[in-house]
Amino acid sequence: MNVVVWIIFGALAGWIASIIMKTNSGQGLFMDVILGVLGALLGGFIMNFFGQSGVTGFNLYSLLVAVLGAIVLIYMGRLFQRGGTYRA
Repeated sequence: MNVVVWIIFGALAGWIASIIMKTNSGQGLFMDVILGVLGALLGGFIMNFFGQSGVTGFNLYSLLVAVLGAIVLIYMGRLFQRGGTYRA
């Protein structure tokens, strides 16, 4: 059951990040889940770097951390896709 909850959490975080970064029309549910789960890991690392706690469970703070990480992943993906120059 715990894995199902994290998949739902990842899908929600990835979907929110894709809406913020305006990539939601070009990716599906599977990519949202991947972005959300990897975003939670990256967001936790970023928050630990700044002395804050990372993902602490299924709560609003953890969702914000995961969305932050997913936004950073989308941004990095755009940088690599366009050859290092970012244009919105």
